Amino acid sequence: MVADVPSRTTAGARALLAAFCALVAATQVLWLTFSPVTDESARALGVGAGAVAVLAAVNPFAFVLLALPAGRWLERSLVPALAAGAALTVAGALVRATAVDSYAVVLAGQLVLSLGQPLVLGATTVVAVRYTAPAGRTAAISAASAAQFVGILVAALVAGPVVGAVGLGGFLRAEAAAVAVVGAAVVVLLLRVAPRSVPAAAAAAPARWGRDRVLVLLGVVLFVGVGVFNAVATWLDPVLDALGRPGTAGPLIAGMTVAGIAGAAVLPAWAAGRDRRRGVLLAAALAAVAGFGLAGALPAAAAGPVLLGVLPLVGFVLLAGLPVALEWAELHVGADRAARATSLLLLAGNAGGVVLVLAVEVAGGQPRPTLLLLAALGLPAAVAAWLLPRRVRTAAAQSS
Repeated sequence: MVADVPSRTTAGARALLAAFCALVAATQVLWLTFSPVTDESARALGVGAGAVAVLAAVNPFAFVLLALPAGRWLERSLVPALAAGAALTVAGALVRATAVDSYAVVLAGQLVLSLGQPLVLGATTVVAVRYTAPAGRTAAISAASAAQFVGILVAALVAGPVVGAVGLGGFLRAEAAAVAVVGAAVVVLLLRVAPRSVPAAAAAAPARWGRDRVLVLLGVVLFVGVGVFNAVATWLDPVLDALGRPGTAGPLIAGMTVAGIAGAAVLPAWAAGRDRRRGVLLAAALAAVAGFGLAGALPAAAAGPVLLGVLPLVGFVLLAGLPVALEWAELHVGADRAARATSLLLLAGNAGGVVLVLAVEVAGGQPRPTLLLLAALGLPAAVAAWLLPRRVRTAAAQSS
């Protein structure tokens, strides 16, 4: 039975939130394990680079198929669903570590942990609602969202040095041990910490998923935002090579991600406190349009320096759009439907991450066409953000 808890977030709930954020980060590290060390992974597993790419592609494919069913399960039974997500994440990591030189076993492990990710990421807002005092919910959503970017950054920075030191097998075993500890902590705390009750007003909010204007517009914003970030991460290296700055893409993407983590930690609370969520989302879209448009319009000699200055600024506002959109969706649909709304928006983001990367491929990595295309792709997000309501109307207000 769900029990009411004090007005402040309890120590147990804070521990659960910390463990949950660690689990969120772990899902991203596990997903991207092989991407930064493609050549080393191919040699260790005895396969080609294309087969290694499949190991990363399994994860977003599973997310697209399972996001909405996972959201429904999280809404009905948060504790069993999230515990299952943690267990699948741990099980997949352990399977990969049992035969580190077998591509079939590693692929099987990747499939298992991919089944758990929708249950983990889909719980982002509902964990904040069920375990955090109202005053801390924005911070909790921001922390869990930022944990995704932390996981991506860790995967990008750690894989190469660790694989170089202990080999792919040692890396997979170390990941399995670390994730097992985190997953066990999440499950134990879920069983020991009492969640909060869902307000009756939120339970009365209607579900209008397919025709809900706010959710559709937020989905467009995340489709473009995540898609642009993935497209930049994919195509920045050939763009900078062509601009005479080889070897700078990796550090610049890392800087963009670090700036995004900072933005995700700071901007959502600022936006929530002043009810300026629409402004933050609009600023993120316009920053991408203006930044890439300016770099694309300038001569090649000036485009490189502009990108060095612009990308961290774009990352700061662009990645903050995820927690802002997720919190807005939770307020809009109500606490008892937050998981499905979160899953729907994350599904849109994952789809954008695939579609926009492929769309930018038509530019062939040439600097001006690529940058101008990135700017153009940001326009739908700017339009969607502009069409959002200026102020958030909560589910309780809609039902009154």
